Amino acid sequence: MDPGATRFLRQRALAGFGAAAQERLAAAHAVVIGAGGLGAAVLPTLAGAGIGRITIVDDDRVEESNLHRQTLFGAGDVGRPKAEAAVDALRRLAPDAELVARAERFAEGITFDLLLDADVLVDGSDTRATRYLANDAAAIRGIPLVWGSALGWDGLAGVAWDERGVDYRDLFPEDVESDDADCATVGVLPAVCTVVGGIMAAETLKVLSGTGDALVGRAVAYDARTGTLRELAYRRQEGVARPGSLEERTTIPEPDVTHSVTAPQLAKLLAGATTAGVHEPVPTLLDVREPVEASFVSLPGSVLIPLGDLPARIDELDRDAPLVVYCHHGVRSSRALGMLQRAGFPRVRHLTGGIDAWAVQVDPEMPRY
Repeated sequence: MDPGATRFLRQRALAGFGAAAQERLAAAHAVVIGAGGLGAAVLPTLAGAGIGRITIVDDDRVEESNLHRQTLFGAGDVGRPKAEAAVDALRRLAPDAELVARAERFAEGITFDLLLDADVLVDGSDTRATRYLANDAAAIRGIPLVWGSALGWDGLAGVAWDERGVDYRDLFPEDVESDDADCATVGVLPAVCTVVGGIMAAETLKVLSGTGDALVGRAVAYDARTGTLRELAYRRQEGVARPGSLEERTTIPEPDVTHSVTAPQLAKLLAGATTAGVHEPVPTLLDVREPVEASFVSLPGSVLIPLGDLPARIDELDRDAPLVVYCHHGVRSSRALGMLQRAGFPRVRHLTGGIDAWAVQVDPEMPRY
C-alpha cells in the first residue's frame, strides 16, 4: 500500500501526522478479534486509513439479525462466515492491503502464531473471557490491546498496554466465568457500536502511527440515553494476579450458599422485608470494587472500601450490624466475606453475581460494564 497515495492526503495533513505516520500505518499489522457490531465499525476505518495488513478473527456467521448494526454486511452475506465476508467488503476500500480471514475463535491454541508479528490487538468480541485472554496474550507479546464493549444503551473503550504500566486487569481485576449478557437478550442501539467502534479505531490508528495521546490508564464510557461521554482513570493494581503464561488463571472460590444473598433477596431486604412476621433490619452495603468502578455505577448508600484496602480499614465497619458485601460479579465479595468472618463479623453475607446480577435481575436500566 503506497503511503503517499492521494487517498491519504487528508490525514497526512493533520498536525503531528505527516508522511512518517502514514508510513508506519502502511507497515503495520493489526489483528482484530470480532467482525460483529464493533468490528464492523472499526474495520472499515482501519482499512481506509491505510493499515498495510489486517487479520480478522471470528468464528461466527452472518445472521439477518446482525444487519441493523453490522453494516459491513448486506443481505447477500447472511449465512457466510463473518471473517470472510468482512475481507470481501474491505477489499473494496483497500484493494492494496493484505487482508486475512481467520474463521475461527480466538483461543489459547492460536494466540502465539497469530500475534507473532502483530503490532496491535483489537478486541471487539462480546465475552469477558475472550477479553481477558486477549489482554494476557497482548501483555505476553508486548503489544497494546485496544478494547471495547457495547450493550444496550452503553459502551466502554480503552487501551490496555502492559509495557506502559496498565492493562485490562487493572481496570477489571476479576477473571471469572459468568453468563455474559448479549445483544439477543438485552438489545443494542446500533449507534452505540458506531461510537465505541469509532473510539477504538482512533486509538488503534494513534498507537500504530505514534501520534496523539492513547487511552492508556483511561477508559471512555458512552451513555446513548443521555448523549454523554465520561472518562474513567485507573492505575496498576497491586496484588492482582497476572499470568506468566496463558495456562495460569485466577482461582475462583466456591460460592458460600449459607452466607450469600441473591439480588432479588437483597432488594427485599433494602425495602424492609419481614420474615415470619419479624422485620429484618436493612443491611449496610459494602462495595469492595475499585473507585473507578464505583464512579461508573453503584448501589445507593454503599460504603466503598476496595478489597485491597479492606484489611487496613476493617475497623471502620460495625461488627454487630448486618452487612452485605458486593463487587462486580461476586468473586471479590466472596473473598471479602472470608476476611470479615475471620475478623469476627457474625452477620455478613455477600451478593451472588455482584452488581451485574442486580442490573439483570432487579434494575434493567442500570448501566452494565
